[in-house]
Amino acid sequence: MGFFFVLSVLLFSGKINYQDNYTVQTLTIFKILLINAIIGGSIELLQWKVFTYRSAEWWDFGCDMLGASMAVFSYVLLHKLNFNEKES
Repeated sequence: MGFFFVLSVLLFSGKINYQDNYTVQTLTIFKILLINAIIGGSIELLQWKVFTYRSAEWWDFGCDMLGASMAVFSYVLLHKLNFNEKES
């Protein structure tokens, strides 16, 4: 969960540095969640099919998405605080 939280925060940080305005964009959130879902699903698929000494579990994938969701929540909350701070 922690690794996916950090991955999402780094992706959001790159997006914030790339854009000039402080708006929360739904498409950005969707893209980052999709990237995390693809990476998390790929890891579980590899554990299931390739690395037979590892087990693939839905709980692992759920925790990966929970970490990404925590980062989305942090992004929306902190981005809103920064936007309100820059307005005043």
